[in-house]
Amino acid sequence: MDKLLHTNIKTVSKLLFDGAVKPTELLNLALKRVEETKQVNAFISVTSERAKLQVIESENRYKEKKPLSELDGVVIAVKDNFCTEDINTTCASNMLENFVPSYNATVCQRLFDAGAILIGKTNLDQFAMGSATIDSIYGPTKNIWKLTSEDFYLAGGSSGGSAVAVAAGTCFAALGSDTGGSTRNPASYCGIVGLKPTYGLVSRLGLIPLVNSMDVPGILTRTIDDAVSVLNVIAGYDEKDSTSLTRPYRKIRLPPASKMSIKGLKIGIPIEYNSEHVCDEVLDTWNETAAMLQNEGAVIKEVSMPNTEYSIVCYHILNRCEVASNMARYDGIEYGYRANEESSTEKLYATTRKIGFNDVVKNRILSGNYFLLSRNYDKYFNQALKTRRLISNDFHNVWDEVSLLLTPTTLTEAPSYNNYVKNYDPYTSAFEDFCTQAANMAGVPAVSIPIKLSKNGLPLSLQLMGRNLSEPMLLAVAKYIENLVKFPHFQHQS
Repeated sequence: MDKLLHTNIKTVSKLLFDGAVKPTELLNLALKRVEETKQVNAFISVTSERAKLQVIESENRYKEKKPLSELDGVVIAVKDNFCTEDINTTCASNMLENFVPSYNATVCQRLFDAGAILIGKTNLDQFAMGSATIDSIYGPTKNIWKLTSEDFYLAGGSSGGSAVAVAAGTCFAALGSDTGGSTRNPASYCGIVGLKPTYGLVSRLGLIPLVNSMDVPGILTRTIDDAVSVLNVIAGYDEKDSTSLTRPYRKIRLPPASKMSIKGLKIGIPIEYNSEHVCDEVLDTWNETAAMLQNEGAVIKEVSMPNTEYSIVCYHILNRCEVASNMARYDGIEYGYRANEESSTEKLYATTRKIGFNDVVKNRILSGNYFLLSRNYDKYFNQALKTRRLISNDFHNVWDEVSLLLTPTTLTEAPSYNNYVKNYDPYTSAFEDFCTQAANMAGVPAVSIPIKLSKNGLPLSLQLMGRNLSEPMLLAVAKYIENLVKFPHFQHQS
């Protein structure tokens, strides 16, 4: 029965419809698995009581043969920076530790309306600022692929809890958020699929903002087909979100991989992504996969994205500027943590933020405000906006030559915690999103696909990027690659 938790969504949906499995049985298996994997710390809160109420309704619908969708009765998890009605939404921070929203984020509401069962809220870097999921007030999340008594391997971030929850088999899918790679990065480290849709295709309403112009709800699953199942439920126009695309969303239907062909498909290899920071194993995986696709009939072509070299600096300036603006709302007055300080309003603000934010958040606020000072505004913020336009133009221009881009997702396999801390320096850390953050600045869709295991037995993944709203083709090719490589997904040995 435990293998059921590693089955794809379509198969589980059919089993539920046929009565071979009951939604209650599925939930109980998932809750048992959550308990078995507590040591990886994927969840901030387990919403078992809410789930048990949802699953009763699902079971009644299946008895009448009237499921709401193929997600009806399917167990999912949600990153703890999406608002969930009457359930704490903490952003893994002191500031929002006791914050209970009065509404659901649009993506959550659409999942619930489709019958999905919420098993819990997942761990993250505080306010989604990070790429390791190690600075949560609830402790670090550990990669399920390799656990030792002395050390653990990073889950990636900031959606590390969601990635580990899926990889460990506690749920079939999870929501993450992706601002510079925060869905794709942990997906890569944990050996699962991480999808960042086109900006505006999925509503941001109820996603606690980090960088409004780049934030995108992301999807974490074990297979491409499962990612499509979730995307088909949550995508589409939301009148309450001003950045939501008004173009009607047409559900994606992917044929079996055996019936697909990539003959003649032009796939670009951006030469600038061959950075000195990319490790040999990732580079070999990239070259091997490109050769494999060429043997399948694809046209592999080197292309240039000349402004890539400026993307890291540009991203971090814009990130900090928008963070400084977004974090200003946390003043201890309206909601969130409030310091016991009555001497002055200014002192209340300062003390609240000193206690409510960790050093990473405070650093970004301070540097963002520095970039936004009137004497620095043109030198940093405006210049970064101009550079962002150049980076976006690189993507726009490359589609005249190729249909998709193939790149690494992360520069290395998941590092161990001890090595990460021992060798940490801000300069090297800034490069962790080298391959992923440009897609957010351009707004284009991207998906990370697990390819193979490293010599250390850890996942190695690659990324596909396409033009805006090219999800049908992007995911079809990703499924084709998935079928070619047959990645050995983590299986719990009971």
